[in-house]
Amino acid sequence: MAHVVLTDHLSRFMDVRSFDVPGKTLQQVFEAAFSKHPALKGYVVDDQGQLRKHVTVFIDNIPLSDRETLSDAVGPSSEIYIMQALSGG
Repeated sequence: MAHVVLTDHLSRFMDVRSFDVPGKTLQQVFEAAFSKHPALKGYVVDDQGQLRKHVTVFIDNIPLSDRETLSDAVGPSSEIYIMQALSGG
């Protein structure tokens, strides 16, 4: 199973810092993650299921390459980091 890690900013809304879910692509991992933690979906993807503009994802320390269909491969022991940009001043 892939290990998903949320930034502190996201984890405070989810009451979870990390969790394991199955999937061979990022899309499959997201489907499992959103099933397990439904509130996460609105922070990560838009209404079309594409990654939100100010969200970035790393799979095994490599930046996501397919932001539209989320087809990047995920291995059985992959670590996926979901980060949301913060702004302010």
